[in-house]
Amino acid sequence: MNEVILDVELRASVTKGGLSSLKKEGKIPAVFYGKNVKHETISINAKAFASVIKANGANVIINLNFKDGKKPAIVKEIQRDVLTQYPIHIDFHSISLEDKVELLVPVHIDGVADGVKNFGGTMEFIVREVKVKAFPKNIPQKISVDVSTLSIGQGIAIADLPKLEGIDYVQDPSTLIINIIAAKVEKEKPADATIGTALAQPEVISKGKKDKEGEEGAAVVPSPATKK
Repeated sequence: MNEVILDVELRASVTKGGLSSLKKEGKIPAVFYGKNVKHETISINAKAFASVIKANGANVIINLNFKDGKKPAIVKEIQRDVLTQYPIHIDFHSISLEDKVELLVPVHIDGVADGVKNFGGTMEFIVREVKVKAFPKNIPQKISVDVSTLSIGQGIAIADLPKLEGIDYVQDPSTLIINIIAAKVEKEKPADATIGTALAQPEVISKGKKDKEGEEGAAVVPSPATKK
């Protein structure tokens, strides 16, 4: 396992203006905490952090380089800007290489399900991360699952995940991760009821007061007088 080192700086300012200044300097505010360690308010270089995560994955063990020495940690949480997804705050959790830790590991899908490829089904990706317990040196960056043999109505639960050395799944084994379902068939819309009603409606000849009044009020045209 390659050693990953990230330089940190202690910071005292937690004001809005101070955080804005850090961003302009290309730094990200962060905290370092854990069992039997002093809580530290720190900042790290944004580009250096992005490079570490890109090369090693989110679950990499990072040796935070303080002035008084290196302290191993894992990324517990990354808060991101809603619009830009730029990291705006990071939580580093102190770890001991001799103790197991619990954390979330992303699930990676291999292949295309038979039910999707050949029968027009749809794959539901229900749980994208699973919680595991392991020694830091055994933490996987991802857990790959092959879905190519899945037919419609079949799926993969926690209990079906590959057994990895030194890795314990701590969630309910029956938790469904992936499910293949049949495509929804749209029902044929019935003919327009309004048109059908209009066609079936018999013609009604209006009678009543209006017609009566029309008849009573009709002008009587006299016959032309006969010339003598």
